[in-house]
Amino acid sequence: MLCNACPFECNVDRSVKPGRCRATDEIEVAQAQLHFWEEPPISGTRGSGTIFFSHCNLSCKFCQNYDISQIGFGKKVTPEKLLEIMFNLERQGAHNINLVSPTHYSLQLLPLLKKAKAKLKIPIVWNSNGYEKVETLRQLAGLVSIYLPDLKYFSDELARNFSSAPDYFKYATAAILEMKRQVGGNIYDDEGIIQRGLIIRHLVLPGQVEDSRQVLNWIKTNLGADTPISLMAQYYPTYRAKELPGMNRRLRAAEYQEIKEHFLALGFEQGFLQELSSASPDYTPDFEGRGIEN
Repeated sequence: MLCNACPFECNVDRSVKPGRCRATDEIEVAQAQLHFWEEPPISGTRGSGTIFFSHCNLSCKFCQNYDISQIGFGKKVTPEKLLEIMFNLERQGAHNINLVSPTHYSLQLLPLLKKAKAKLKIPIVWNSNGYEKVETLRQLAGLVSIYLPDLKYFSDELARNFSSAPDYFKYATAAILEMKRQVGGNIYDDEGIIQRGLIIRHLVLPGQVEDSRQVLNWIKTNLGADTPISLMAQYYPTYRAKELPGMNRRLRAAEYQEIKEHFLALGFEQGFLQELSSASPDYTPDFEGRGIEN
């Protein structure tokens, strides 16, 4: 099977050689566990059942999870093992099954998600970088209940230089509109845990306040002020960030404050803000392969 699942459209037989994402056709998982540092409606009180996939279709030079996304730490799992992991997380009390960076395994995951959906009593979260194809996402309709995409950049220059992702904004915005079409308005249970819907994440980057303004402007214009946004301040320089001009520092309080004020001025009704203290490796998972023992 030739892989054209994401915008890169490698057209590569990943059973023979890896795609641009550096992944083969065998699913690799770095960690699976209850995670308590997602947005409150995702993590809740019992945790989100996160499954961190190895590799990524982007090449972000500042990736905080670079050891799994770029270096490729992880273990190969069979489809049966992955289903077992999902059901085990549900038994542990997870509010949802949270698929982290699943885009490059979309085609492999489709048959698994159909089996999982038939048995799971909790929703499935598609937690992605946003660089996706609408045609691929359409195949997930009815299988994914919650979309948690990034909208990283407005500027194509930033997307190319920082993440090697040409036309990122074009693809990510089309993907998000498709996600919204599938899930509609957000639905929460009595505890405030999301059961269906969309939350958009945006990481505010040092020196890129204007780009963040444009991202928020697009969301307001195209999705409305009732769209929940997670406005993240957790950037810290890691991996190859020092290669990028102006990125070898943390976000300044004044920069984040400016974006918060713009967020409020646009009239957004739902949002999640972070303290600048979140910009620390202490909040990055330690990928030890936990939860995927043979």
